[in-house]
Amino acid sequence: MSTTKTAPRESGERADTEPDRDAEDGREEGRHLNSPLLLTLLLLTAVMFQDPIRGALSAPVMQSWMTVFVAVMVQALPFLVLGVLLSAAIAVFVPPSFFARALPRRPALAVPVAGAAGAVLPGCECASVPVAGALVRRGVTPAAALAFLLSAPAINPIVLTATAVAFPGNPEMVLARFVASLLVACAMGWLWHRLGRTDWLRLPAGTSYEGQSKGAAFWDSVRHDVTHAGGFLVVGAMAAATLKAVVPADWLRLAADHPVLSVLALAVLAVLLSICSEADAFVAASLTQFSLTARLTFLVVGPMIDLKLFAMQAGTFGRAFALRFAPATFALAVVVSALTGTVLL
Repeated sequence: MSTTKTAPRESGERADTEPDRDAEDGREEGRHLNSPLLLTLLLLTAVMFQDPIRGALSAPVMQSWMTVFVAVMVQALPFLVLGVLLSAAIAVFVPPSFFARALPRRPALAVPVAGAAGAVLPGCECASVPVAGALVRRGVTPAAALAFLLSAPAINPIVLTATAVAFPGNPEMVLARFVASLLVACAMGWLWHRLGRTDWLRLPAGTSYEGQSKGAAFWDSVRHDVTHAGGFLVVGAMAAATLKAVVPADWLRLAADHPVLSVLALAVLAVLLSICSEADAFVAASLTQFSLTARLTFLVVGPMIDLKLFAMQAGTFGRAFALRFAPATFALAVVVSALTGTVLL
């Protein structure tokens, strides 16, 4: 009897929930229609105001802005994709036990090993951020992952080869860049191990791939990281283009005549320009009014901290981390590169 009484209630409950589910599906469909609708409205607005928009874009300042923005995106995006692919491969295909075997257990020893490992991975700073995030998710000590993050875009074979090609008459620039960049990367790793706090570093969010095939999990991870890191790359590129368009060129000529100011000027310029590490050697070689030491500072600072990197680091590891890590990296990179240039150049 009890069974026959409860059955109608269950069927009634199912009947009552079906309209709710239909309503939810309708609301969900409405939400999905919002993005195309907004895009359509944006395109219609652009068509209606195309003459004022064309006039604004034809201004020299806007042309300079668009040139820098597109250049940063074109240079960085392929390497960002490379980093995302490596990050997904690490997250899906590499077992966590591998890193425990590959790196020393003591963080103080793991830092230089991870820093030296950056010499074998072709890629730029955009690639190193998602890879470092994947390493932290896989249990690598943050000090070692951060040393890798800083060294990989500065001392990998592609970057060193580009530096040798850009400075054919100064082969010592290759050695100076390698030494200074590796010293900064290891020093920042040790500094974080010594002074860093866990509440400053937000662990990168991982994605659960249980129940999925490795192929499906790999592409899910790629889509997640491209959406996440790509947005911060766009923000950084926009900021770099804005600052580049308003900085007077006369400031560079005035700063080049002073030894200390020339180093600081190119350090700041490296942050503002946000040039990919595979291309920055050719830009540095063109700044012939500056000393080799100042240009070395440009090559050491740029791959470690610039506007797009700061935005990507903040998005990956949290704003509290970026606000502390970026200024410390900048100061240490300037000091170490200046000292290295004085000794080797």
